[in-house]
Amino acid sequence: MACSLADSTFLSAGPQQRLIQGGHKFSPLKTPGIYYLKWQNLSATRIKHQRHSILTRRTTVVKAVAVPVTSSPVDSSSSPAESAEYRKQLSEDYGFKQIGEPLPANVTLKDIVGTLPKEVFEIDDVKAWQSVLISVTSYVLGLVMISRAPWFLLPLAWAWTGTAITGFFVIGHDCAHKSFSRNKLVEDIVGTLAFLPLIYPYEPWRFKHDQHHAKTNMLNEDTAWHPVWKEEFDSSPILRKAIIYGYGPFRPWMSIAHWLLWHFNTKKFRPNEVKRVKISLACVFAFIAIGWPLIVFKTGIMGWIKFWLMPWLGYHFWMSTFTMVHHTAPHIPFRNSDDWNAAQAQLNGTVHCDYPHWIEILCHNINVHIPHHISPRIPSYNLRAAHQSLHENWGKYLNEATWNWRLMKTIMTICHVYSKEKNYMGFDELAPEESHPIRFLKKVMPDYA
Repeated sequence: MACSLADSTFLSAGPQQRLIQGGHKFSPLKTPGIYYLKWQNLSATRIKHQRHSILTRRTTVVKAVAVPVTSSPVDSSSSPAESAEYRKQLSEDYGFKQIGEPLPANVTLKDIVGTLPKEVFEIDDVKAWQSVLISVTSYVLGLVMISRAPWFLLPLAWAWTGTAITGFFVIGHDCAHKSFSRNKLVEDIVGTLAFLPLIYPYEPWRFKHDQHHAKTNMLNEDTAWHPVWKEEFDSSPILRKAIIYGYGPFRPWMSIAHWLLWHFNTKKFRPNEVKRVKISLACVFAFIAIGWPLIVFKTGIMGWIKFWLMPWLGYHFWMSTFTMVHHTAPHIPFRNSDDWNAAQAQLNGTVHCDYPHWIEILCHNINVHIPHHISPRIPSYNLRAAHQSLHENWGKYLNEATWNWRLMKTIMTICHVYSKEKNYMGFDELAPEESHPIRFLKKVMPDYA
């Protein structure tokens, strides 16, 4: 697959190209998402593509043609310097600190897990309950801020409180992955309670989230976000407009639609899962039936909006943002099952992103996401140590970023409709006359990283 550049004829998802000397032909570099170049005889002796130059000895030059090739192991050390330079240019264009080299196809998840220190898998009860204390304390502080803040400071109070309850989600997230406690019953209780203020059914989410980890960035199988299918985009003018807004300006809140569509329909679960799903749904509906009337009784409808709805929208901002930043970029492909590689999907297809320190504290380092996809059994408080190990052993393959405007702009204005050849096609490429929201975002969102 390949990433698309707005003014580019040079397409590469890896991105990595390899020149095979001799004669007038290239041998395809068979590695995931990489494309080979075809010789074409032209009169010039030198061409440039963006910031890259390819010199030739004769009057023959190289012209980039995107042609998919099959996957096989590759020795990235034999790549020409242009590949590193090209990845550096992509990093600048997309808002990344680093876009990693393609991981050789013969590397397995077991190989990567084997390089991690054993202590990063150890559960520490004290640290686990410290995370609960941090979340509860910061949430209570947020509610106090909301109750006392003048109207013009309420957005800051909501931002803090929404981030604080995102920490509740991360605690439940650890419980679902069996990385919170050695006691399964304790994990089920804590996970269910942590999800209740978010009105998130714990068991339905756990079942679907396990599938996300097992089949990350696999077409049709990954239960997190997918690119939009072109057939879906073309199916209805009304749906097309909704999709353009949903994957454009409203994308930081699209997890609300995901929450509603995926977790409340018992038909989406296997028969042996339905009983636990129904228990979680009963807990959520009980919280709504008891908690919401109490809030309204004590504070009125405006109090419900102030104390519950606005922080909940803040939580979904982070839920959406973390998810799309972790797994969405023009160079990160979604693959069919027969072309999917677990190690590549988890290491190459996951993004580490640094956020302001207070956000990382309140959200228990969920942004340190690559080690979590290498092994979900790593507790959140050990993710940084695990990432440091991965950086030492596999650093050149990692995708890394610092949260910035350009990164968000790239995701919200480019990463839309699935394309086998280019990974993504933008809405404004397919339906320019209807893509006013995307053009608006391109105009108003800053370009600086």
